[in-house]
Amino acid sequence: MPASHQPLPKSVPLNIRVKPEVRNLIDRAAELLGKNRTDFMLEASQRAAEDALLNRLVFTAEPDAYAAFLARLDMSPHPNDRLRRTMATKAPWDAA
Repeated sequence: MPASHQPLPKSVPLNIRVKPEVRNLIDRAAELLGKNRTDFMLEASQRAAEDALLNRLVFTAEPDAYAAFLARLDMSPHPNDRLRRTMATKAPWDAA
């Protein structure tokens, strides 16, 4: 079978060196969430990687579509019942 058609392994090793105080912090957080160190670190690393990649996402648009988008952003909202209700509702952080 050619190398390009071989199945990917189920998992591969990933080794890192870390200071004991950082490992202890990770262990405490993992235990608090009922996870082991590996699962905790994998989930946190995956989430950080996805966020980093999503923050670099670039959207392209034709000049006319982009101009129309900017024009809509600059438009005042049209008054309607939902907008009036939203504007009259106290924000949760103000309701004390």
